[in-house]
Amino acid sequence: MGLEINTLVIDIEQAIDNVSLVCQAPHGNIVSDGLWRHHNPLRSSTSLLLLQLSAITIVSQLINLCLKPMGQSTIVSQMFGGVIFGPSLLGHRKEIANTIFPIKGANVFETISTFGLMFFLFSIGVKMNADRMIRPERRVVAIALSMFFFTLALPLCLAMTMRKYVAMDETLKTALPTITAAQAVTGSPVIGCLLTELKLMNTDLGRLALSVTMFADVIGISMVGIAMAILGNKTKSALVPALEIITAAVFILSIIYVFRPTILWMLNRIEEGKSVKESYIITIFLFVLVCGFLSELVSQHYLLGPLVLGFVVPEGPPLGSALVMKLEIMATGLFYPSYLANSGLRTNIFRINPRSTWIMGFLVLFSALVKIGAVMLPAAYFDVPTHEAFVLGVILNAKGITELVMFNIWKQGKILTDQEFALSVFSVIVMTAIVTPLIRYLHDPSNKYAALKRSTIQHLKRGSELQILACIHNHDNVPTVINVLEVSNATEENPVAVIGLVLTELVGRTNPILVAHQPHDNLDNNTAMSSHIVKALRQYEQHNEGCVSLQAFTSISQYITMHEDVCRVALDNRVNLVILPFHKQWAVDGNIGAVNRALRSMNKNVLEMAPCSVGILIDRGLLAGSLSVLTSQYIFHVAVIFIGGADDAEALAYGARMARHPSMDLTVARLLLFGDENSKERKRDTDLVDEYRLANADNERFVVVEEVVRDGARLSAVIKSMVDCFDLILVGMHHQDSRLLSGLGEWSECPELGIIGDMLASSDFHCSVSVLVLQQQRIGGKPVSWNQPVDREPLIQDAPPEETVRGSWTITVNE
Repeated sequence: MGLEINTLVIDIEQAIDNVSLVCQAPHGNIVSDGLWRHHNPLRSSTSLLLLQLSAITIVSQLINLCLKPMGQSTIVSQMFGGVIFGPSLLGHRKEIANTIFPIKGANVFETISTFGLMFFLFSIGVKMNADRMIRPERRVVAIALSMFFFTLALPLCLAMTMRKYVAMDETLKTALPTITAAQAVTGSPVIGCLLTELKLMNTDLGRLALSVTMFADVIGISMVGIAMAILGNKTKSALVPALEIITAAVFILSIIYVFRPTILWMLNRIEEGKSVKESYIITIFLFVLVCGFLSELVSQHYLLGPLVLGFVVPEGPPLGSALVMKLEIMATGLFYPSYLANSGLRTNIFRINPRSTWIMGFLVLFSALVKIGAVMLPAAYFDVPTHEAFVLGVILNAKGITELVMFNIWKQGKILTDQEFALSVFSVIVMTAIVTPLIRYLHDPSNKYAALKRSTIQHLKRGSELQILACIHNHDNVPTVINVLEVSNATEENPVAVIGLVLTELVGRTNPILVAHQPHDNLDNNTAMSSHIVKALRQYEQHNEGCVSLQAFTSISQYITMHEDVCRVALDNRVNLVILPFHKQWAVDGNIGAVNRALRSMNKNVLEMAPCSVGILIDRGLLAGSLSVLTSQYIFHVAVIFIGGADDAEALAYGARMARHPSMDLTVARLLLFGDENSKERKRDTDLVDEYRLANADNERFVVVEEVVRDGARLSAVIKSMVDCFDLILVGMHHQDSRLLSGLGEWSECPELGIIGDMLASSDFHCSVSVLVLQQQRIGGKPVSWNQPVDREPLIQDAPPEETVRGSWTITVNE
């Protein structure tokens, strides 16, 4: 015809299926010459692929913005992104389908998405703790076995009954047992992603759910491998499936006993503190490709090998973290959503028979209810609360990538036709769309941290042990934290129990870990920083032997859920005060050296959920050389800025306890508003300060300085003039509305610190004083002092048993 033909598409309509044969030119265009050379860019495979990836990513993100306020998971939006471009919606119009997602580009798009899925599942495997698969708890084994076999047996019986007594399409009748069996599968990649998105990974419920699914993976992978060998057998010989199962088992063992020792050899050659060699990373990525190829060679799906290889790679730093960091953005952010969208592109709702919809829906609903019951039964035996057991059953009903992989395999193997595949995909979307907001509604982890009893320093009775949870983020925080602990004045009559919690970001693993350090723990490469910090805390304990007890933990978790560990440890140990590190660090020259915004989010979450009082320690001790109270005769100067309110009362109570330490002195700087002498709040605050003044009547290092100011400008000037005189300043976080603070909060950088705390943390304050900003325990959203009947008990609980005649001295300064 004289025309150059690059691609010829011949559609052959057959009686059973629509088969499209795509004939590609041997030297087709890979790249486009561009519009200026009158060449259609979409006729080149590269340009077409870039358009497809861009379109799906943009649409999926827009859908996610719309669905996120409704509590939906990202998997729903990503699958809808494919459905929109598929034959169910826009792809139903031939001109749109042939332009954006033509048949000639299907193989390239599917290859890229499935190739990326292989590395995504490998990274998921690296993050998992394989010990939970091979050494699970008894309750995990019981719940997983009950869940799998009950969800497999009972729905299968229902499916067989429906096949016999309910009229349905022949294709659905054939595929119904296979689809039913898929309901028993619960993949750990799905549950891991869901728990991370719902911020439940650090909860006891989240840990149990992940452990159950990881053990269920052992059962599921084995059953799926056997099923693929049997269903994929095109011969009449029973020997072929047996050989495939045996070779698959040998292949998995070779990964464990050949590839894993090689990876461990690489791990042992990584020097402490050094980055992983690029050659090691490339070698392991090569192993991923080889395992994918070998999986196909032994008649298994190519995803099996990379997933198992990921399980045998040691999680966490240094190797696991390095691998995940290399893969995380591309695999999780681009290729994984592309595979989800590809499943939506294959989904055609116009192939669905309405009668088949209710049959499938009833079967999926029945399977979900059976799974919940099968989870609750053994969970009740192991004393899991009924509500948590029900929520656990709902979580384990989540669907995702595991089911979609199976459905795509079965569609390619002609086990599922277009109708059954569309029904299966929509069952995943609908189930996930229901489960995710239902979990958010049923389970609020913050409720379990709501304390009903007072747990503050102000209300701590004399002679009681002060419980302090000190959270440490890095080595630089240690000297100032230990100084604060030391001046907390641990004595035999008033001991201090310190719970040290080292905060470590979770990198390269899915499973968050709360490590309890024993007194004689040895250092190792993975926890060297934690061990050094714990060693410093133990030195503080030894210096105060008999007066201080220490428990040490390390929280290895994502910052977004790290507050769960903080609040749980605080609740379990009945802590009075949690000390948190500030999210900014100062360099030696006085400028801000580092800002950790994720740490700031964690602090905000702790402030909202903590079952006790909370203090944020703004550590500028590095600027002054961090003089140690433990090892020197240095007098530690502490000030309490007292304006009024429950949080300032907590700061005053802590300062009063510190004032009894022989190596420190305390100045209470009470700032009063001119002309506000007769207010009710002023009288209450005066009574409180007087009680503490009388309680410290015999202590000359307890000084109260009162200064009357007229406005916020003068208040700021007074605070600026006093900061260089002290090593530590205690201040309450929130204050009642007052003209004294008017105008000071308009330019606040850190509102969570309150007006005064934000002022002292500002980079405009060129000083070396550290600041502890305190929030008194909240019960029902209010400080406990607000709920205290003033007339029935004293304002402070640690007054000396005998009244003294002489009071501590007070200085009042008027403008």
